[in-house]
Amino acid sequence: MNEFDTLDPEVRRRAAGVRLVAFDVDGVLTDGSLFIGDGGEEYKAFHSRDGHGMKMLGATGVTLAVITGRESEVVRHRMESLGIDHVHQGCVDKRPAFESLLAETGLAPEEAAYVGDDVVDLPLLRRVGLAVAVADAAQAVRQRVHWITPSGGGHGAAREVCELILEARGALDAALAPYLES
Repeated sequence: MNEFDTLDPEVRRRAAGVRLVAFDVDGVLTDGSLFIGDGGEEYKAFHSRDGHGMKMLGATGVTLAVITGRESEVVRHRMESLGIDHVHQGCVDKRPAFESLLAETGLAPEEAAYVGDDVVDLPLLRRVGLAVAVADAAQAVRQRVHWITPSGGGHGAAREVCELILEARGALDAALAPYLES
């Protein structure tokens, strides 16, 4: 038995149709802490398993993106290292960036997932086919999504989303196979 055996069939159906996943950054790919040095330098901590989960999911043809309200060279660098080309920063209103992603990819909102943690994410969470909140998201967000990750932001939640989608698409075993062969 695995963690997805008891998954709500409706969540599984929605996850199986996902072809685009957009992640918020602060509070989703990080724990939401902002470290700012004396000179104004910004530091963020990303979970390595999240990054590898994103790589595994991207390898199956699912398009990955980030849409974040803040501007950060750290985010640009991290997404570049993961091979994520769709990086939208400084989005006070995230809707235009999401609409641009849909137009660029030719996908419908129902084929997209969005992972968020705060009320600024609600407009996108209400528009996508699979709305996901991290475990430590604001209550107003957790009440309005299809699925809540077991882990909090910056602590493996993005990996859980990637594995959920891989499993629902029947691709998780294949994604893990290279690591299980001896």
